[in-house]
Amino acid sequence: VQLQASGGGEVQAGGSLRLSCAASGRTSSYYDMGWFRQAPGKEREFVSRISWSGGSTYYADSVKGRFTISRDNAKNTVYLQMNNLKPEDTAVYYCVRHGGGTYSLESSYDSWGQGTLVTVSN
Repeated sequence: VQLQASGGGEVQAGGSLRLSCAASGRTSSYYDMGWFRQAPGKEREFVSRISWSGGSTYYADSVKGRFTISRDNAKNTVYLQMNNLKPEDTAVYYCVRHGGGTYSLESSYDSWGQGTLVTVSN
């Protein structure tokens, strides 16, 4: 499967962006999907995950209440709605497919998109 993330850009603090992740190739709706991010000079970190049905979602504490993950299985697309963005949200955001294991660990994800850059300025 190939994952193509889009929707990144530059926004002022307090603004919003919506990221999209389109899956192509040998896709299946029966995978949990998620997002990670990597800020400049920092390690990559878990942001959010959504179950294959969309019925369960998980968030890092740092984004809880501000970000919302969703999916449209008919379109093979996952979204990350980001509101009330802060400068510390500046990072490259990666769309990922969960292959099994602890949802917050990178090793639990078996497919990664190329990343889309989000820059939040003061």
